[in-house]
Amino acid sequence: MLGLLVAVLALALAYFALLDGWYLVRVPCAVLRARLLQPRVRDLLAEQSYAGRVLPSDLDLLLHMNNARYLREADVARAAHLARCGVLGALRALGARAVLAASCARYRRSLRLLEPFEVRTRLLGWDDRAFYLEARFISLRDGFVCALLRSRQHVLGTSPERVVQHLCKRRVEPPELPADLQHWIAYNEASSQLLRAESGLSDVVKDQ
Repeated sequence: MLGLLVAVLALALAYFALLDGWYLVRVPCAVLRARLLQPRVRDLLAEQSYAGRVLPSDLDLLLHMNNARYLREADVARAAHLARCGVLGALRALGARAVLAASCARYRRSLRLLEPFEVRTRLLGWDDRAFYLEARFISLRDGFVCALLRSRQHVLGTSPERVVQHLCKRRVEPPELPADLQHWIAYNEASSQLLRAESGLSDVVKDQ
């Protein structure tokens, strides 16, 4: 019995030491909760909320939430969001997948230890290759927007238009993207062109 306990503890230690253990647990749990315990969201552009609280493991040396934790929390909230509105299911049905191709973050005010917050995620729109999402970190103490993240989810194996058509059973025109998001998209494309030129690749080659 003691040997079995030692083996279990050793496996648990190896799991958390060698893998990003909590992340690998939280994302599937968030997706399952969204699919099984929460109502389906029919409006693709509707905002969804994901609750959180700053834990001791989230802190950096300045005793506020580490900047990298915002990206992780946004990732978990985004997975739950895409599950509830049906995008993940549509991707699976079409034999496709979506990967994070770009993100940017603006930090406005620190989140402190044990401070409750919400990640409010919404789909801003899509183009011929990707979905664009926004995540706002809202302090539940006073409603302040502490951070704003934008992300580009590149679709592989199909197109965003086909995913939306699969969900809505009809062709849907994408909404006009906000002006600041269009500037960010243009920046990403200019950056890609520079990197392709530095690598000696032609313009035909596209970033994945």
